[in-house]
Amino acid sequence: MTGENAVRLRPPRNAVDQRAVAWWRSRLLVAAAVPVAVLVVLRAFLGPVGAWLPFAAGAAAVLGLAGAAFFPAWWFRVHRWEVTDDAVYVRTGALWQEWRIAPMSRIQTVDTSRGPLEQLFRLATVTVTTASSKGAIRIAGLDHDLAAALAERLTLITQATPGDAT
Repeated sequence: MTGENAVRLRPPRNAVDQRAVAWWRSRLLVAAAVPVAVLVVLRAFLGPVGAWLPFAAGAAAVLGLAGAAFFPAWWFRVHRWEVTDDAVYVRTGALWQEWRIAPMSRIQTVDTSRGPLEQLFRLATVTVTTASSKGAIRIAGLDHDLAAALAERLTLITQATPGDAT
């Protein structure tokens, strides 16, 4: 696109909600706790044959704790989003960053979702489905009320935008 209809790749302006750090940390801790618990239970059933399992459980616990301490704060610094009258901008990823722009004329659906941990932290995820083969754009870690307002705003903008979203 050229001229006044051009959508420019630029850093999105908005950060996710600060509570997303605790949400991500909780998800990582739960993900680490499952294999640790499995290894501990296996050790109880296997007896002397599973003598090495506590070391594996300890290593998994240390890795899980280290990841939960480090990654969420880093993700918070990297994840950005913005919605304008022309497009939805999202930047995600820590090591492999992904920048996505969805012009309003390409948006097909707007959904919000809240898993159990998101509900606990009063957060939500907005998913913007487009006619792209790359798939939907997700803005995770938004305040629940902001996500609802954003979904409503996107719906109104896309209804007013000419095009068939294909």
